[in-house]
Amino acid sequence: MNLITDDWIPVIRQNGQLDTITPWQIAEVDNPVVEIVAPRPDFQGALYQLLIGLLQTCFAPEDEDQWLGYWEEMPELKELQASLEKVAFAFELDTVGSPAFLQDFDLPDGETKSISALLIEAPGGKTLKDNLDHFIKRDRVNKLCPSCAATALFTLQTNAPSGGVGHRVGLRGGGPLTTLIVPKSLKSTLWQKLWLNVINQEELESAEKIDSSVFPWLGKTRISDKGKITSPSDVHPIHAYWGMPRRIRLTKKIENSECDLCGKHYKFLYQAYRTKNYGTNYEGAWVHPLTPYRFDSKKVKPPLSFKGQQGGLGYRHWLGLTLQDNDNGDKASQTVQFYNQGRGKCLRDKGAASLWCFGYDMDNMKARCWYESKFPIYYLSEMQRNNLTDWATELINTAKETVKILREEVKSAWFNRPKDAKGDMTQIDAQFWQATETDFYRLLEQLAILPEDTRMAPSEIYESWHDTLRKQMVLIFETATLASTPEDMNLKRIVSAQKSLRIKFYGNKTIKALKTKANPEEVVG
Repeated sequence: MNLITDDWIPVIRQNGQLDTITPWQIAEVDNPVVEIVAPRPDFQGALYQLLIGLLQTCFAPEDEDQWLGYWEEMPELKELQASLEKVAFAFELDTVGSPAFLQDFDLPDGETKSISALLIEAPGGKTLKDNLDHFIKRDRVNKLCPSCAATALFTLQTNAPSGGVGHRVGLRGGGPLTTLIVPKSLKSTLWQKLWLNVINQEELESAEKIDSSVFPWLGKTRISDKGKITSPSDVHPIHAYWGMPRRIRLTKKIENSECDLCGKHYKFLYQAYRTKNYGTNYEGAWVHPLTPYRFDSKKVKPPLSFKGQQGGLGYRHWLGLTLQDNDNGDKASQTVQFYNQGRGKCLRDKGAASLWCFGYDMDNMKARCWYESKFPIYYLSEMQRNNLTDWATELINTAKETVKILREEVKSAWFNRPKDAKGDMTQIDAQFWQATETDFYRLLEQLAILPEDTRMAPSEIYESWHDTLRKQMVLIFETATLASTPEDMNLKRIVSAQKSLRIKFYGNKTIKALKTKANPEEVVG
């Protein structure tokens, strides 16, 4: 199968018809494609990234004028097809003695693994050896069709977690978070959803020559068994979309059967692959255009990519995902920054956009969960962005202080010796963040539409937020203590913790500052 010229991407069209298309068919005008319909959520995110990578590599606009032209009217189908077919030679999935998509150029030997091991959540070798695959069982997937095999291969290579000695992590680190801008309009086509995340050539250099510096599988693997690393200066910038840390080669096949993931019948399917350690070791100041990063203020450490978060993503992450969090150096992805600085203007009066965030929460080699969320994103002037960053920081920081107080006092109510008590308190945090989320976004919406010359947010905003924090803190505390059975059922301890909860809340410096802005004429004691 060739991933450029063959039909293999599962989609749904405007009239509800399910279809399978080639990449260039995303620009079809008649009954256009509106969405990808992958059999798994991680495959859905991977296919979006693969198509964005193809557009960025082969069809990036020269400037914003050209980008806007293609946003308002899709390119001619033959034009896009011709551009993508120039790289078709690099997208053969199954070859002998020649390059194959995201597979080691020359892998004569190695360990043979079941095709199911391409799936990130599949139990690893030690887990299988020790018979510890209790929750995610082995042999659930024994056959993958070419479409699912190609998607699984890309999903693994772009998200690659720690895989044991010499099995390298992805270019963004293991289990990176991806953020994509998507139109809110229900009438948006897949082309528009993808095109919003393609940067022009003035911002990201295009590849004049297609070779292994762009697609690493076109040349011999940069083997890292003797400490060799691959930094951004060693390859072309577009390489970031096509990182290949794992040495893999698809091998064993079966004929005429159904795929264990999508259920479709194929003439042949894959059952196994060959792998070997010490593939490409990506180190240095890598910055993937679709991922937010934390930057070291002293510029000593390389940028650290956002990862999937235990407990999921919430409004406490909103600043770093959509703008920048000045407190810790978190900064939105390159594509989001580009949207903020001008591109968003084209959507301001057309239903606006939201931010789709997704990724695995990894514990080294173990996939704990797949998370995805949608966040509001606004097109604002520079002054409005600065204002909103400051105001959102105030709201989020007071929420962080409140949840810290809440967690401590629930623990004090539950245990006779809270400092010695061990256990997971994250459920208290999760309840608080979830309970206050709706109010945060309601206030954020009000702040985002304020004129750029607004010097201070309205006092009603601060008053409403202070009231939300107090009410939810008390409610969650009472539910967690009085509605449960604490150790020894010591009501005196609960009452004491409840009193301490209020004292700490009203006495907290950050929260007092918020209260002052809520009632600027009052003196807070």
